[in-house]
Amino acid sequence: MSRPKYSQVILIVLILVGLTVLSACVGSYPLSLEDIGQILTGKAADTMEERIFWQLRLPRVVMGLMSGMVLSLSGAIYQTIFCNPLASPDLTGVASGASLGAACAIVIGTGGAIQIMLGAFAAGMISVVFVLMLVRFSRFRQMGSYILAGIIVSSVADAGLMCLKTAADPERELAAIEFWTMGSLSAITAGKLFPNLLVMVIPFVLLLLFHRQAVMLSLGDEHARSMGLNPSLWRGIFLTLSTLMIAGMVSLTGVIAFVGLIAPHIAFKIHKRRDRGFFWLSSAIGGMLMLIADMLCRSLLNGAELPLSVLTVILAVPVLILLLRGKKGGVYGPTA
Repeated sequence: MSRPKYSQVILIVLILVGLTVLSACVGSYPLSLEDIGQILTGKAADTMEERIFWQLRLPRVVMGLMSGMVLSLSGAIYQTIFCNPLASPDLTGVASGASLGAACAIVIGTGGAIQIMLGAFAAGMISVVFVLMLVRFSRFRQMGSYILAGIIVSSVADAGLMCLKTAADPERELAAIEFWTMGSLSAITAGKLFPNLLVMVIPFVLLLLFHRQAVMLSLGDEHARSMGLNPSLWRGIFLTLSTLMIAGMVSLTGVIAFVGLIAPHIAFKIHKRRDRGFFWLSSAIGGMLMLIADMLCRSLLNGAELPLSVLTVILAVPVLILLLRGKKGGVYGPTA
């Protein structure tokens, strides 16, 4: 098995640490490195800076880092098990389903933070259940069936979302739905972070532990069976775990575009193989992209904050253009 070079690992860790510290400093209420040092050493107790750091800034940084890693690992898993370079977390319909659930909470319910979180989480999980049901009752069990089922569920959820937008109050509810569907970390607090963080971390760790099974599935169903793997069962496991952590993320951040698509491509260009290192590197690059995008969202406009998907789309365009000019094969090179 190919292992990443120590120099690459050190460089990636240093970049992640640097971006994390920089992200903790940037915001409408900027914090200096000296402020953060005093807070961490307990010398700035009961100050405005300390409350902002622990209650708002640090939870936002942690969520930005984790959401980027979650999206990118899901994208790497999908692209590997479905052998499709365009596969992303949207494949299962979880993003569209979560958007519909959040919109229902905004329009039908009180629109409170807890209701939006529960609505998005429940609808995201229901979406993947429908995907698995469609595949189960399909006459064809090829990998393309999962992709087609995801497109069907996403289309239905998008149609429901458009209906809710039509019925929403233009002055309040419609604006909230639109902003939520473009993604943001502005509402992240310590109280909201930790319950959802557990929902994301457990599937994240399990998916990394199951990297060998993902690589086996990329070789085709016949090869997977010859190695003692049940392809349908393991695809269901990967879809369920990915959806669980994506739904936990989306219920807090809203829908964030393209990170799960481009990070695995960047990781493969660097690592050249699909193995454990590829999945770790995809996660790290996703975290970097999210931290960069979030810092730009907070700093480009004075007194206002851009939706995250605006920046992630801008960051994705050069990568997608390079992929169009790249050699045939995309992320499908050597396996572990």
